[in-house]
Amino acid sequence: MSVTVYSKPSCVQCNATYRALTKSNIDYNVIDVTEDQEAFDRVVGMGYQQVPVVVAGEDHWSGYRPDKISSLRVSLSA
Repeated sequence: MSVTVYSKPSCVQCNATYRALTKSNIDYNVIDVTEDQEAFDRVVGMGYQQVPVVVAGEDHWSGYRPDKISSLRVSLSA
């Protein structure tokens, strides 16, 4: 399963999300929505108005969510 983090520069919640994913040994890709209009449109199309937006397979969420990252770590290790 691929994990993508849609973010923007100088985003505290984005940085916390990166740290938690890295600490959990979860590989992820970062897409800067300020540099990629298509990505920005995709995030807005999913109904989100803030970053980070994390997309992991069929699941997605917005904001720093350590509970979701922990669940993701468990599902990836199973």
